[in-house]
Formats: sequence, structure tokens, C-alpha cells
Amino acid sequence: MSLPLSSSLSRWSVRGIGALGALVSLAGCGGGETKVMSLAELSGRSLTYALTDVDDEETPDAQGAHRFTVSYSVEDGPCSRFADDVTATLNGQPMTLVPGGASDVGGRGDACENSRAYFNYDPGAWGREPVGDITVQLQDATHTVRLVLQNAKAKRSFTFQEEGTPDKLRVGQTYAFLWEPATEVPGPVSVMIMREGGRAPGTLTATQEGGKVSLTIPTTTPQANHLLSMEASLAGIVRECVGVASCDGSIFHSQDFVIAVVP
Repeated sequence: MSLPLSSSLSRWSVRGIGALGALVSLAGCGGGETKVMSLAELSGRSLTYALTDVDDEETPDAQGAHRFTVSYSVEDGPCSRFADDVTATLNGQPMTLVPGGASDVGGRGDACENSRAYFNYDPGAWGREPVGDITVQLQDATHTVRLVLQNAKAKRSFTFQEEGTPDKLRVGQTYAFLWEPATEVPGPVSVMIMREGGRAPGTLTATQEGGKVSLTIPTTTPQANHLLSMEASLAGIVRECVGVASCDGSIFHSQDFVIAVVP
């Protein structure tokens, strides 16, 4: 089914990409000064991780849609910048480094941009491969940072639980979707719906039991093509956090379904 979408639809998922995938902090500190810091000098800071898994109907290959990021906190004092010898890997594969430093984004001459690293993963490959840990390692000449997230390497999805496919839903009926992997419990799950050509998405009431989400198509829903969007997040399980003061973060997944609402 073809559904021309308004540009506002893609912003539903951009929330996940912007808030979790990029992890760019522009804090007003440091007076616009940048200091090259070793990983040892950054060891007193917190490390935030974010796994973004956005299956967007309009732009399925949007930059940052399937990305894992680790980012250092921004603190008072000079803006940090990675030294040239810093390397970063995710499960042994190289990550892209963003050194950080003073930034004038948005006209803020005194802002600091996070020192961070990210990895764009292949959602198809992760869907075929077994669920496993994510191990991130940052190194320089004298210091090692290691983060291990238990069973975080997995392709998330909302799977339709009824017969057939979710491309045709009836008004007044209740349908169920299951978050996968089933070993995780996200929440709360948010469900939005927008009519083809519409500009303001509406929120559907959903009930949740563990990873199972049930939603009812209101009887007032126009009989037309719609975009149904589901999203949720959860905290990962940190097995190891070495070389920094603390590690925390979240896993985010959103998924679009193109549906026809019928009587």
C-alpha cells in the first residue's frame, strides 16, 4: 500500500533519533574553550549510552535511525575533546568518533559539544543474528573504558499478534502487538495514528501486560489510510562499567505500520 505522508510524520521518529541517537549536549560552560583530554582525565565523568532503533515508514534509511551511541557528560570547565590516539569499538568493530569541543551551534559561542562515539548497525543483520551482549571499548595510550550491556544486541520489533497482517484494521475492534525480544519489558508504549494527508497525529489509548500491547481503533476513526506509530523505551542491563564514574542510558524503538481503517 502506498501512503504519501506529511513531513510531520517523520518527526514522531526523529524524537528518538535526536534525543537518544545523537546525544549532543550543548551546555553553556567552558567559555568557548576546548581542552584535549585523555580518557584518564575523563574518567570522573559519566558515560551515557543510547540504542536507537527507528523503523520509519517514510524514511527507512534515515541517518541515525539504527545507531548505538556512547557520550561523555559535559561538565563545568573547558570543553573536552578526544585526543588523536583515542579509538572506540563495538563488539570489535570500529565506531565513529566525534571528538567534541567548543561549539557555536545555534549562535551559542560558549557551548560544549559532547565527546562521543557511535556505531550504525545493520538492522537486517541484527534481526538474523542471535541476541547477544554489546561490548563497547574506548582506549588510548594509558586508559581503557569498557561498557558491557547484557543482551542489548537485538533487533526490536512490535509484532502483530492477530491473524493476517496489520494492514487492515476495523473500527471498534481491539488488536494486540508483542514487543520482541520477548525477554524484555518496555514501557510505557505510546501509540499514535494519523490519517493520510493529515497534520496532527492522535494518541490511541493502549493497555499493556508485560510486552503485550493492546489497542482499540475508535469508532470515530475515518475509514481511510492511516499511519499507526508505536514507540517505547527501556533501560539496558549494565554488566560492566569500567574506566568512568558511571554508565547509564536507554534503548528506544519506534515502528510505523501503514494501515487501512475499514468498517
